[in-house]
Amino acid sequence: MKNIIILGTGGCAAEVTFYIEDHNSKVSEGERINILGYIDYEENIKPYYEKYNFKAPVLCDIDVYEPKPDEEVLIAVMDIEFKQKMIKALKEKNAKFGSFIHHSVIMPENLNIGEGNIVFPFCILEEYATIGSYNLLTSYCFISHDCVVGDNNFFSVAGVAGSVKVGNNNYFGLRSLVIPHVEVGNNNVIQAGMIVDKNVKDDTTVFYRFKERVMAIPKVN
Repeated sequence: MKNIIILGTGGCAAEVTFYIEDHNSKVSEGERINILGYIDYEENIKPYYEKYNFKAPVLCDIDVYEPKPDEEVLIAVMDIEFKQKMIKALKEKNAKFGSFIHHSVIMPENLNIGEGNIVFPFCILEEYATIGSYNLLTSYCFISHDCVVGDNNFFSVAGVAGSVKVGNNNYFGLRSLVIPHVEVGNNNVIQAGMIVDKNVKDDTTVFYRFKERVMAIPKVN
């Protein structure tokens, strides 16, 4: 059993907590995760902690947190920019970054994957993929064979097909997809439902044209 401190007390932390509890109910004792408590900024704790009825306590403010050798930190936030700041702050404190991969995830034992990743239930991480650190994948995401995914990306029920390259700090909205052999750079936002079929460089938002008309063409018999 490993000891985890969750950074965050909002909706993402609530989801991560729920999935950890479900995970613990279905795996052996040695594979279970012990949530020691939560750290966050005070202005976030008041509106969220009681709302989500967390069982473990709030330990302290993020800025005064001092890591201990027998604990790891899970960054349970979806805001990519805020998460970058938290990664930097924790590294300066020499904190250990934990990962959480739900027991239902399909993945090879020898997957090349970094630290600090959170993978929700029913995802597929295929063999021969390479995945960096601090990524968060919600349920039903997939990363296919020969993909290379960088750091601090957020995937929301999203997927990347074979031989796709993804950089760092990208947001993949609900049910967005990237077709094979496409490259996505850094700091991009792929809006919900987008199918990315061309290379995307950096600092780009991919979305439907403003006020584009949705047309339904009836079948001609």
